Amino acid sequence: MQRLALINVVGLTPHCLEQHAPRLAAFARKGRLHSIRAAFPAVTCTAQANYLTGKRPSEHGIVANGWYDRDLAEVHFWKQSNHLVQAPKVWEIGRGRAAGMTCAKLFWWYNMFSSADWSITPRPMYPADGRKVFDVYAWPEALRSSVKAQLGEFPFPCFWGPSAGVDSPAGRADAVSRWIAASAKWVEEEHQPTLSLIYLPHLDYNFQRWGPRDARVARDIAEIDAMAGDLIDFFEERQVQPLVVSEYGITAVDHPVHLNRVLREKGWLVVKEELGLELLNTGASRAFAVADHQVAHVYCNDPRVKDDVARVLRSVPGVDQLLEGDAKRAWGVDHARAGDLIAIAAPNAWFTYYYWMEDRVAPDFARCVDIHRKPGYDPVELFLDPKIPAVKARIAWRLLQKKLGFRMLMDVIPLDAGLVGGSHGRPVDDPIDGPVLIVPDRKEERETLESTDIAGILLKRMDL
Repeated sequence: MQRLALINVVGLTPHCLEQHAPRLAAFARKGRLHSIRAAFPAVTCTAQANYLTGKRPSEHGIVANGWYDRDLAEVHFWKQSNHLVQAPKVWEIGRGRAAGMTCAKLFWWYNMFSSADWSITPRPMYPADGRKVFDVYAWPEALRSSVKAQLGEFPFPCFWGPSAGVDSPAGRADAVSRWIAASAKWVEEEHQPTLSLIYLPHLDYNFQRWGPRDARVARDIAEIDAMAGDLIDFFEERQVQPLVVSEYGITAVDHPVHLNRVLREKGWLVVKEELGLELLNTGASRAFAVADHQVAHVYCNDPRVKDDVARVLRSVPGVDQLLEGDAKRAWGVDHARAGDLIAIAAPNAWFTYYYWMEDRVAPDFARCVDIHRKPGYDPVELFLDPKIPAVKARIAWRLLQKKLGFRMLMDVIPLDAGLVGGSHGRPVDDPIDGPVLIVPDRKEERETLESTDIAGILLKRMDL
């Protein structure tokens, strides 16, 4: 078997290769650069599921980064069990073809309880006293202590939130991707997997924060170029064939769209008051949206309002398309987890989860980094609230409270969706802004690939 390392440089596009990425550009010239028609929706969990199963959401079930569980009447975001992916994964298919095929899954999503041989993924500990202790999950169990003994603690505060992608007391701007790259080298040296899956999220942060054409992201592109180039050299020296892939392209946006506020104004969305603040009452709502970047799944608990909801949403500025019925099937998202309607944003727009009409009654988690409690994706978590005087002093005070054992809220996130500069999820208008696969030769004949082609390409290149 030929051993492979699939390096996932999130947000990498042909445009990036033209700007400040000499090592990746040279790798592409040496081999071949393929454009990928992105998964739909073009978000992390769906794209990775397409790549690793060769199927679309209608078959593997990953319709977004999160969705509404109709039985529990709850929205679930960023769950980690690999059992949620309802199709065989590439390493499972490979094992069926050749005994001894192994896989290391390093920070790719749905990594807990996976059948991969070695796994590492972010996973805090949640003691009963309400604390959140940063850590990773690893399998086999001994892997967690061994890798941390070699590399130190994973820089979790830099993985997401205001410290991600910027120099801060928590670490350097590229701290997370550097740690993951180092873990990939360590796993290779210790275990020599047949297939290494390596996730480098560095571009994801500032491309969303400022937009992919902002002059400030030149540093990010140069940093990830050096990091990926180093990994390519490392694996080639060990006769492991490196491939570089990206999940989606991020494009500039300037128009946040608040679908849930529209649905509330029409009387279809219901909130409940708790301690003077408003929570989305999904089970009691006749219709509401689960927003995920530039795509939103709209669930109609009362099917009688579906046509009216569709008519209203089609008239909302910033809504480009609305999928239902045959259109959902054509786009490969006709799965029980999907919304009854699926909204696609205009190229310059993205969807917020906001449902409150006045900021004073926004839920407490709205002003925190809280990826599980929010009923939708929130890129505003990348920012510190500019309206808070001496916000860094406030953070220091909150951390002191935490250290002393007091309950605290790290309530420093703004409620201004207009701050966000980049998003993804809808099909890009120009392939120069879309995802890519870079291979070290010219064996793949097609210039443009489907997201579902990646699994077959990996199996072929492993001689499986």
